[in-house]
Amino acid sequence: MGDYILRCPEGEIVEEDIHTLACRSGHEGLLRAEYSAKRLIPREFSGIYKFYDWLPVRSVLDTRSAPIAFQSERLSRELGLKNLWVGFTGYYPERGAYTTSCSFKEMEALPTYSRVNDLGGGTVLLASVGNTARAFAQVAGETGCKCLIVVPEKSADRLKVTKDTGHARLFTVNGDYTDAIEMSDRIAALGGFIVEGGARNVARRDGMGTVLLEGVLTMGRLPDHYFQAVGSGTGAISAWEASIRLLEDGRFGSRLPMLNLSQNLPFVPMKKAWDAGRREITKEDLGDSTHDIGLIYADVLTNRKPPYGIPGGLFDAMSACGGRFFDISEAEAVSAGKLWSSAESVSLDPAANVALASLIRAVEEDMASCEDVIFLNITGGGMDRAEEELGLVTILPEAGLKKDISDEDLIGAIHE
Repeated sequence: MGDYILRCPEGEIVEEDIHTLACRSGHEGLLRAEYSAKRLIPREFSGIYKFYDWLPVRSVLDTRSAPIAFQSERLSRELGLKNLWVGFTGYYPERGAYTTSCSFKEMEALPTYSRVNDLGGGTVLLASVGNTARAFAQVAGETGCKCLIVVPEKSADRLKVTKDTGHARLFTVNGDYTDAIEMSDRIAALGGFIVEGGARNVARRDGMGTVLLEGVLTMGRLPDHYFQAVGSGTGAISAWEASIRLLEDGRFGSRLPMLNLSQNLPFVPMKKAWDAGRREITKEDLGDSTHDIGLIYADVLTNRKPPYGIPGGLFDAMSACGGRFFDISEAEAVSAGKLWSSAESVSLDPAANVALASLIRAVEEDMASCEDVIFLNITGGGMDRAEEELGLVTILPEAGLKKDISDEDLIGAIHE
């Protein structure tokens, strides 16, 4: 049985139940799981559950889904890097990758559902631009777990899964990601659902952290540099928390990796705040968010309210690790995707292209040397192969919800 406690940033141990997302004493920061196992020793469970001792779960689900890590010889040669390692979460059978939602968000969904089952069960409620929704829907279809998902209208066609079992219910909202979050908050207030919690969900964070755990097992050490594209920054927070545990293990190095994070122009609020040395994101950082988000190439990287400044959030992660932000254009991201396709036989999702583009720029501007050990988190890929080989089906929305829908009509739509 998994052995862990939850502790808030102020040091208080928090007694958990199925709805626990914050300290009951009102502390604002992110809860963190503390595990009795202090060494990274893979267990003989399938998929992501090989990291059972460092996941806040007591049950496991049957899955082959897990991150992989490898060296791409052609990509390394093109970039002139001797120690480039790729963490890949997606569908790439030749490399042993079988995450059929094609996103590292599946590493969030699996332990989240396990933890919900551990604590009594129920229907998970979440908002998404697409990747998280697809991951939770895919796992629901495979395991019989249940979820209700709210996405922006333009993301409705992204919920492609290997099987639509009816366990994932989809609703759209006329707006962007923040509007979807606000609608899911209204649904949560109706009762009867389990809010998955985003960055505040320790299962999501520690699930995402397994990408770095797999990388470190493969590399034999912590990297000097960690590269990832971010929307909320939760994946980077997860990498920081995983790195702290790896330092405590003592076998993989004595220094935290530098976080090299990227956002997609023209919407780069966290980069603006970080470059200005601010813990808080201002209105000026957000700019004309509605306009800018409408132009963005990788719209999964848009979040107007990321966990940036809260205790234990991205500002603290960047401060602890040393970090820098890159603002990546669509042209750079598309060019990076072409470079990847010339080296590997699966395509990447737009956010992963943004991450690779930031690595390319870092190399071009001598921010990373050929001797550095570099870990590139490719957060999604292989959708082209999954569609071709697995015959994906699209989950259809039950209803479109207007932002000004009345509570009475919302109840009718959700419970009909």
